[in-house]
Amino acid sequence: MIKNYFKIAFRGFWKHKLFTLINIIGLSIGISAALVIYLIVHFDFTFDKFHKDSDRIYRVVSNFSFQGEKGYNSGICGPLPEAVKSQVTGVEVAAPFYTLYGPNVFIPGKGNVPVRFKSQENMVLASPGYFKIFNYKWLAGSPKNALSAPNQVVLTSEQAKKYFSSLPYSQMIGKIVTYDTIKTTVTGVVESFTENTDFTFHDFISYSTGTVNKDLIDQMQLKEWESTNSASQLFVKLLPSANVSQIEKQLNDILKKNSPPKPESKGNTHGFSLQPLNDVHFNERYGDFDNGRIASKTTLYGLLIIAAFLLLLGCINFINLTTAQATQRAKEIGIRKTMGSSRAQLVIQFLSETFLITLVAVIISAALAPVILKLFADFIPAGIKANIFSQPSLILFLLLLTMVVSVLSGFYPAVMLSGYKPAMVLKNQAASNSSKTRNAWLRKSLTVTQFVIAQFFIMATVLVSKQIYYALHKDMGFKKEAIIIINSPWKNRVASKNQVFLNKLRSMPQVDMISVGNAPPSSGNTNSTIVVYRDGKKEVKTEVFLKFGDENYIPLYKIKLIAGRGLQPGDTSKSVVINTTYSKILGFESPREALGKMLNNFNGTKNLKVVGVVADFHQKSLHEPIKPLAIFTSTNNYQNGTFHISLKPQTSAGDEWKTAIATIGKSWKEIYPDDDFEYHFFDETIAKFYEKEQHTSTLLTWATGLSIFISCLGLLGLAIYTTNQRTKEIGVRKVLGATVSQIVTLLSTELVLLIILAFVIVTPIGWWAMNKWMQGFADRTSISWWIFAASGAGMLLAAVFTSSFQTVKAAIANPVKSLRSE
Repeated sequence: MIKNYFKIAFRGFWKHKLFTLINIIGLSIGISAALVIYLIVHFDFTFDKFHKDSDRIYRVVSNFSFQGEKGYNSGICGPLPEAVKSQVTGVEVAAPFYTLYGPNVFIPGKGNVPVRFKSQENMVLASPGYFKIFNYKWLAGSPKNALSAPNQVVLTSEQAKKYFSSLPYSQMIGKIVTYDTIKTTVTGVVESFTENTDFTFHDFISYSTGTVNKDLIDQMQLKEWESTNSASQLFVKLLPSANVSQIEKQLNDILKKNSPPKPESKGNTHGFSLQPLNDVHFNERYGDFDNGRIASKTTLYGLLIIAAFLLLLGCINFINLTTAQATQRAKEIGIRKTMGSSRAQLVIQFLSETFLITLVAVIISAALAPVILKLFADFIPAGIKANIFSQPSLILFLLLLTMVVSVLSGFYPAVMLSGYKPAMVLKNQAASNSSKTRNAWLRKSLTVTQFVIAQFFIMATVLVSKQIYYALHKDMGFKKEAIIIINSPWKNRVASKNQVFLNKLRSMPQVDMISVGNAPPSSGNTNSTIVVYRDGKKEVKTEVFLKFGDENYIPLYKIKLIAGRGLQPGDTSKSVVINTTYSKILGFESPREALGKMLNNFNGTKNLKVVGVVADFHQKSLHEPIKPLAIFTSTNNYQNGTFHISLKPQTSAGDEWKTAIATIGKSWKEIYPDDDFEYHFFDETIAKFYEKEQHTSTLLTWATGLSIFISCLGLLGLAIYTTNQRTKEIGVRKVLGATVSQIVTLLSTELVLLIILAFVIVTPIGWWAMNKWMQGFADRTSISWWIFAASGAGMLLAAVFTSSFQTVKAAIANPVKSLRSE
């Protein structure tokens, strides 16, 4: 019986090759999208799920509020871990760690010459509790005493082989590893994680080392309750009976006890909360550990919606084409029923045909998955694999997807076809008028749904592209082209070395201007402080964002000076330039009124004089509003060592910048021989602000193209069927004098009406969705009317163009042949 079902199915496929191909292509596109998106979503949602009792693991994070502005930090104040261990009930294990940034690692080599590993990352000071919370397999040493004393280190297997490649793990115990000035002894080796995780640390130095090493004591601030550092983090594992809100209350009580609110800080708050482990990979507020990507649940859910839409489009094509061909199989159904076939048997037969087509589409999709992953490699997370046979969950997903798509696509056509009555069918009355009308309305409804989805994608793609163009080309209030940013090595930031490097830069003919200071006008880094202004009547407290630079900083970036003067060499720690936003907050209607006013408690310095006011410029991306800002010259500009280099315009030869960079790199190696030369162009940094939106735009462009392609494929199939069914009518109309244009209009009128209906439905939905997305930008482009008009017109042109292949062919056919064939 089953063999007979498949034999009949293959005969039907061969007889209707074009419709079968359309169905396979449509389903293959939808299933390919679903498969790749499943890989992405599954990858992100499985991060750190393998830890035992992961639902009881939390990170303690810090929350701030100042003048209504909220701030978030993944770090804690240094003394908190010890206080938690001794004063908080309900905590089973507390595991603080402190991240080390770029230490040089030295391993004893041959002839007492150490082997150096430069600027290593993912290294932490960790307590023994770390290995009680997170599940590592021990290859050498014991978790009981591995980090129990200062100057001990535990290595992951991957890092251990990097340091001691010729030794077995057991012989690595007792070896010496030096991190800059921190000399440690290896006391354990653990197996590197193979699962998806944000915990990519591979060198674990004992946390107690921070109590005996002078440099670490200064960095970790283990007795400073007023300071919060993202490098210092704390994970806790709660007892099964513990209450999260009660733990948070105890944490904040400890903070209030050791750092009570000050009267002058009324309205400002600082508190702790517990962040679940499964939220670490997704929460942009706190980030992870400065070494991984933060996934967006909103983006992942958006991808799932795109996959569902593309699958739905493929299923709609199948339903439309199958129901449209129903009359061609009517006699077959009637004969089978007359010969004794039950309705259930016919349903199984039709579902088996759908299953075969879906199975072919799934096989094609599985073969295409690695190609698609490679095509989108720029913004698909590294580590995603499309090897089906190595992932049981992927096999299960494909089987489930095959069954769901088969039922979704084939159930209604199977029930409809199997419901034909034999007596009516054999009299050439396959269905009643009401049944025909019902089927026609279903096809029209599904076709409208396709057009709604396709037009929505078009609208979204156009708007996202418009906003990205606006963001990249908007005047942000400063120059961003032809500027190179170079940070001197933070461990070797010696003013004398930086001055020598600066002199070499100034002697280069390709360099137009140089400024030394800190961050550029717009960057991902922020530095702020509380500033108080008193005018004799009132006191204005403001959180002010800071920029440090020398006298060239403002002219190099062409920041517009609207009152007073810019910075001068003699302004060190005495004078400051503010932006227009801050002058308005201080209550001045005109920027000139702010000149000469004194600011207090400014970064520890009192009585700073406002000597200039600059026009507002964006300190971050357009997602953020412009904040009150102050620019001043620091006493340690050369010590800060961030070089802002403005290059002269290139000539027609276009190799001056390349030569300049090569010369700068050579000078760098002369002055900083132990450090790699790294630079970046400022405009590239600005572009990276919108990297996420650019990825979204690319995905939407592909989704739009695929949705239009699938819709037009189905439309072509329906056009072929409709013109074949109306061949006699078209012939008669031509004999009676109808022109080609009249016949094309007749055949296309219904299509145009369906697209217009879809446009009316999707326009308010599209406007609402786009307006909601645009709320994420403080400075945004307008949602122009032409976006909707262009989307509707584009869909109309694509649909009419696709159907015209068949309608024009039918209209110009010889009516004699049409009527003779009838």
